[in-house]
Amino acid sequence: MRKSVFNFIGLVAAIAISMVGCHNLPLLTTQNLPSVTTVKLSGWGASPAEQKLLKGVLREFEVQHPKIRVKYEQIADQYMDVMKTRLVGEAAPDIFYLDALEAPFLMSQDVLEPLDSYIKPEFDLADFEPTLLNTFKYKNRIYGLPKDYSTLALFYNKQAFKNAGLENPPQTWEELRAYAKKLTIDTNKDGRIDQYGFGETPELARQVYKIKAYGGKVIDRESRAVFASQSSLQGLQLVVDQYRNERSSAQKSDVGTNSGSEMFGQGKAAMVIEGNWAIPYLRETYPKLDFATTEIPTVNGQRGTMLFTVAYVMNKQSQHKPEAWQLIEYLTGKEGMFEWTKTGFALPSRHSVATRLGYDQDTLRSSLVAGVNYGVPWQVGKYPAAIMNNFDNQFISALLGQQPLAQAMQRAQNQANQLIKVLD
Repeated sequence: MRKSVFNFIGLVAAIAISMVGCHNLPLLTTQNLPSVTTVKLSGWGASPAEQKLLKGVLREFEVQHPKIRVKYEQIADQYMDVMKTRLVGEAAPDIFYLDALEAPFLMSQDVLEPLDSYIKPEFDLADFEPTLLNTFKYKNRIYGLPKDYSTLALFYNKQAFKNAGLENPPQTWEELRAYAKKLTIDTNKDGRIDQYGFGETPELARQVYKIKAYGGKVIDRESRAVFASQSSLQGLQLVVDQYRNERSSAQKSDVGTNSGSEMFGQGKAAMVIEGNWAIPYLRETYPKLDFATTEIPTVNGQRGTMLFTVAYVMNKQSQHKPEAWQLIEYLTGKEGMFEWTKTGFALPSRHSVATRLGYDQDTLRSSLVAGVNYGVPWQVGKYPAAIMNNFDNQFISALLGQQPLAQAMQRAQNQANQLIKVLD
């Protein structure tokens, strides 16, 4: 019966369970330890520093829970395909990472264990940021507990601002565009722009708050695409006009970089909109860069940003549910979350932990923390790939002037809905 759940992916089982390009990172040995239960935890790849940090947190859990051992597995590639294949084959780990983007589908398929009955008052569920927690609810049941999050904020080069005579960061999108014009410079007068005012990332994951600012939506209640509406187009037109008409923004491929953070770090864009992940990257890679952050300027008078979050979820077929819950409880509890987020790789999803770490007062992170109160969770229904891929392809086409924006978005919407009709 469970196999029919995933027919839409053309039997992802084509990715044989045995070909998972993953790395097992065993912790303490279970040999000669009586009555020890091994709990399997899977997640995707991260930096060596993050992996080391996680292993340290898991070891501390084992010290505090001597009858439980954790076998952590890092899945290197095609994480969700691998996980869906394992769920079909009833070979999934006890606990695994679940991105908010993928959560709506899995929560609707009866493959995740509801966590409500495990949560006790002392766990202090109210301490979680409500928007993050609600992202992993389905039909009033909790299927995941958010381990961390990031929002987006405006990063700006303080020296570039000083050179342009700009003292304070922009507060509105109109101001951002005006600033970007002043910050777009051909330094050596060779006819080629050396520094763009703004680095644009033309992906749906970075545009939803602009769509929402004008009353637009990405999907309807049936997970069908509706982003071609006039309201949605108003927000997207801001991006196209700045890029094509004002020539004060660039995307990463225009300047030979791999990301917005790299574009900013190399001085090829004086402003970018990025997440918490950019802070350690910029500090490590470009230690001389003098930069600051501020909340994203208002669009049409509306505050907006994106919310990216990941939860720990429990496999409904787990044979070790009590032990699995103890691990989830520790990792998302106040102490475990403090240990995981204290280095600044991610922001804690518990309000008390963020306060304890001082992130709400941090000069670089406070703008990101503020966004949790009004950010839009990065979720686009049960079939995110259909929505996201079609939008991104056509939006970039419009950005490059290959077709009008309205035509591009209508085409993307039609293609997305045709695919969703097949999948649903």
